[in-house]
Amino acid sequence: MAKKSLSVLKANRQNIKRASRNKSIKSEIKTCIKKTGEAVLDKEKEKAGLLLRLSQKKLDKAVKKGIIHPNKSARCKSKLSKKVAALYL
Repeated sequence: MAKKSLSVLKANRQNIKRASRNKSIKSEIKTCIKKTGEAVLDKEKEKAGLLLRLSQKKLDKAVKKGIIHPNKSARCKSKLSKKVAALYL
């Protein structure tokens, strides 16, 4: 087996750290989106509105950090906004 350079080993350690950090943030986003959807199904306007704002905030932060693609964020925010807006009709 070939000997690995120190820079390769360090890069691998950094990748593992970043992947775990990204995974936790993605998980938070998914949970928040799911809770918003549940609030919409339960027809809780106040809760859905608060969760919508929280979801949008988390999505924007993830885009800023480069964790998710901007178009994915836009799709998710649009979907949630439509669902919450339907409660007020």
